[in-house]
Amino acid sequence: MKNLFLLLFLIPLSSLAQISGVSISGNVKDQSKKEALPYVNVVLKNEKDSSFISGTITNEEGRFTLSNIKPGNYLLEFSFTGYSTKKQPLFVGNLSTFLDVATIDLVEKIELLSEVTVTARQDEVSNKMDKKTFTLADNISQSGGSVLQAMQNLLGVTIQDGKVQLRGSDKITVLMDGKQTALTGFGSQTSLDNIPASAIEKIEIINNPSARYDANGNAGIINIIYKANKQEGFNGKAGLAGGLGALWVKQENLPSIRSHYQATPKINPSLSLNYRRNKINAFFQGDYLYTKTLNKNEFVDRFYNDGDIVRQQTKRNRRTSLPTAKAGIDWNINNSNLLTVSGFFSSEKILDNGDEPFFNADLTERRRLWQFLEDELKTTVMASTAYQHKFKEAGHLLNIGFNYTFHREDEKYFFTNIMLTYAGLDAFKLISDEHVGDLNVDYIRPLKYGRFETGLKFRHRVIPTNMLFIPGLNSPLDVNAGGAATYKEIIPALYGTYVFENLKYEVEAGLRLEYVGVRYEVNPNHNTYKSDGYNYTQPFPNVRLAYKINDKNKLSFFYNRRVDRPNEVDIRIFPKYDDAEIIKIGNPALGPQFTNSLELGYKTGWSKGYLYSAFYHRIADGTITRISSTVSGSNLIYAIFQNAKRSYNTGIELLLSQEVGHFVTFNLNTNIYKNIIDAFSVQNKYPTPHTFSAEKQEVVSGNVKLSGSIHLPKKIDAQFVAIYLAPDIIPQGKIGARFSIDAGIKKTIARGEIFLNATDLLNMMVVKKEIFGDGFRYVSKDYYETQVIRVGYSYKF
Repeated sequence: MKNLFLLLFLIPLSSLAQISGVSISGNVKDQSKKEALPYVNVVLKNEKDSSFISGTITNEEGRFTLSNIKPGNYLLEFSFTGYSTKKQPLFVGNLSTFLDVATIDLVEKIELLSEVTVTARQDEVSNKMDKKTFTLADNISQSGGSVLQAMQNLLGVTIQDGKVQLRGSDKITVLMDGKQTALTGFGSQTSLDNIPASAIEKIEIINNPSARYDANGNAGIINIIYKANKQEGFNGKAGLAGGLGALWVKQENLPSIRSHYQATPKINPSLSLNYRRNKINAFFQGDYLYTKTLNKNEFVDRFYNDGDIVRQQTKRNRRTSLPTAKAGIDWNINNSNLLTVSGFFSSEKILDNGDEPFFNADLTERRRLWQFLEDELKTTVMASTAYQHKFKEAGHLLNIGFNYTFHREDEKYFFTNIMLTYAGLDAFKLISDEHVGDLNVDYIRPLKYGRFETGLKFRHRVIPTNMLFIPGLNSPLDVNAGGAATYKEIIPALYGTYVFENLKYEVEAGLRLEYVGVRYEVNPNHNTYKSDGYNYTQPFPNVRLAYKINDKNKLSFFYNRRVDRPNEVDIRIFPKYDDAEIIKIGNPALGPQFTNSLELGYKTGWSKGYLYSAFYHRIADGTITRISSTVSGSNLIYAIFQNAKRSYNTGIELLLSQEVGHFVTFNLNTNIYKNIIDAFSVQNKYPTPHTFSAEKQEVVSGNVKLSGSIHLPKKIDAQFVAIYLAPDIIPQGKIGARFSIDAGIKKTIARGEIFLNATDLLNMMVVKKEIFGDGFRYVSKDYYETQVIRVGYSYKF
């Protein structure tokens, strides 16, 4: 293992985002009279050769601002008739986009004042090492797909079971434009496969969030940033992408079921509009995504200790249509005040036609055929208002925002249960209405040597749900496990962050104090579960310490304490029957999982390349995991969320980028980690109380991602991405290795672009799992749709 780590350190890797400009502000006064001095000349010079960099004069209030200053060492010079010229060194760092040099006192006819050292801050990946930012326009091999598909090719990201993982964990908080929404999940991740990538400008991956962010999500935060345009006048962009998937059959169906989708169409038109005039900026982003998909094609062999063997297949033919729209207005009331009002709407329609046959070991006897139609409509409406006040000092801000989200889940299932001697018709209907109100207040004050931030948050969230089971002949549905339930959540939180920087050291320290009260009210007629909940008041500190060895090398240390709160669907009391014999159900007694994480990062750069490495260690208490078990007298498997004991995640991540000549750039990302889950024993209450025990699990796993970008003549760009995911442990078992190759090409034509790409070129991506339980084990292979070919065109106007 040590030799492997050493080898990886010797391989070349990826350059991250470059530093953008910093704004420097201050005010100039007469030292003795303490009066503002207007029209003072302010000049910024290079420290080495005194060459001119930027200049301005103070306004009537004695204030000045110098914009777009790159990090470095400078001399700041103030001159005014009748006063002694003042010069002082100025260090512009990487930790703040704004730097306030406070008050500069000029003295009449006396010597210069003593020198002052000033610092700054820039929130950039390549400097803080806490965040990676990716522009989706550069992701040629996944253009025209969903956000989830686009993330598959991002450095530091892997996809497993339809969820994003960072460093082997899917405990991630997903934000949209910096806000949590019901569309992407509060404290979880949902619907990422049904958000059109065409609507997105960029994606931020934040491994070590500051105290300003919600404490939920131990693996970090993904911030999805919608497209925005603030150019003067009327402008926009229109696009159309289409494609086909499942072009070849990976695996033939088991006998006697309906055929699965092939040559599945994908259509994605998009339109972005913007109009800016004087103090008003109006914007609109609209997208429509229609897809047919072989969503699941899983073959499962179950082996029981009594010798029984069951062979089954779960096949889902899915049709999805999803219109989304975002619109709003920015009103610049004056130079100091900005008001933004916006709205978001999406309506996701899902139709799943599924077949699930169950056979004996040699496929000579079909014991059951479970066919289903899922008809689901997910509607999301979000209204947001944001107010920003700019104080006289640049970067001195007060932000106030309020968001209201409504999310309805209207789900209907219709089952045909075909047994050897009869056929039954069963159904259920679920309605869930989520109401969320979020108030956020953030205050930012630039300082001479960094920055101070503080703020508060208040969230109120209510989710009433109702499940109605409609049984047929000899129904397998548990009709007494339905009824009403209501999830209630309240979260007030306060935070503060202090940032300091000088020539050699950086310090960022924050504390978030959070109260959470959750109550899950269960109807008294439920046959298993009773009302439950939890509450806590906990501190969540974060610390970042950095030592700048020189301009090209930096060492950083991170500490974070975070929490993973169970999502409402994790505690939902209703059994789910999309698999007739492996039944999933929630657990109202599920509690939060608390995680402490440590990380040591090192960054070095050169003229055409960049190397970033990070050693990390996470310890989670009350690990949330899904437990699969059986009860006496039945071969049905029940998968229920539980809090196991402690788990550990230790590893190394490496990112390297190297430009070869002027036309080719190679990027390599590798992540190797060791996962450990301590032995534990829990009691599952559904359908009857039974105890499950598991031995200690541990494995060394990881992934490697290699990508290349080629800039060809005549404005042609090409990209390829190769991904290898090593075997890993999952709850009660393991998942096998996976491999895929994606490629794409695009050409710029006048004001437009045309692209062609293909995912999983070799059509080899298959998910293999093995699960061990008390009295059984099962192995599965999922041959779901992974190969898609797309073509598209976009035009700017």
